[in-house]
Amino acid sequence: MGHVFDLKSARLYESWQKSPEGILLDRLSSELIIRLLRPKKGDRVLDIGCGTGNHLLLFYRLGFDVTGLDASPNMLDIARSRLGNKASLKIGRAEDLPFEDNEFDLATLIITLEFLDDPLAAIKEAGRVTKNKVFIGVLNNLSLGCMCKKFYALFHNSIFREAHLFTLWGLKSYVKKAYGDVPMEWGSVQMMPFFFRNFTEGIEMSSSVQSYPFGTFLGLAFKVIYTLKTENIKVAERLKKGVESPIGSPGFWVLPSFYPLTHSSRIINR
Repeated sequence: MGHVFDLKSARLYESWQKSPEGILLDRLSSELIIRLLRPKKGDRVLDIGCGTGNHLLLFYRLGFDVTGLDASPNMLDIARSRLGNKASLKIGRAEDLPFEDNEFDLATLIITLEFLDDPLAAIKEAGRVTKNKVFIGVLNNLSLGCMCKKFYALFHNSIFREAHLFTLWGLKSYVKKAYGDVPMEWGSVQMMPFFFRNFTEGIEMSSSVQSYPFGTFLGLAFKVIYTLKTENIKVAERLKKGVESPIGSPGFWVLPSFYPLTHSSRIINR
């Protein structure tokens, strides 16, 4: 399951989100998320590891049908106090989602994999419940800022103490293990030092910086592609006496299953 935030760590995470650094990262990363996901109004979006609800609010304001899931009741309490009835909130594990196949149009894992024991299982589950795209956002192990945060966490109380950070190449390898060579798009955001704030905003938003694999926050979106394998199933409807099925078993017809978006089918995600 990985790290589940208790009340103290949930409040610590919330205070970091409200800091100037957290607000800046949220603004920059939100623009990258929307650019890579390209959602449509009315899409059903599942935010896995929704935490305190920052991205649920973003998706709700853009006109999406939003659902959030988190393993921490403390995180969900904060999210519920912020969102009210604007989102459906559920407690659960990213590695074993309590949703049907293809229930959502889009799914996101934003600063979630860092706190899981089995990121590959979570990526597989995100694709299972999604019809269209999955977005994964992680903190970059190769960025100078995140390196400094990890070092700081060795000596101070910090959420980064429990976080396992990623690289672009590591993230791509997880997606390939889960789904093969599916179409992927990625980008990053680089947070410049705050004493340069008046000069760096244009640089942070430039396409050249966002194609730089060493930014503070990495975002990767991939298209979920299905291949269909059919399997014969028996239909328990007895035919008229004396009539046999095509394969010679009296009283039953055998028909192929062909329900690509339900549990009855055999869907292989690639």
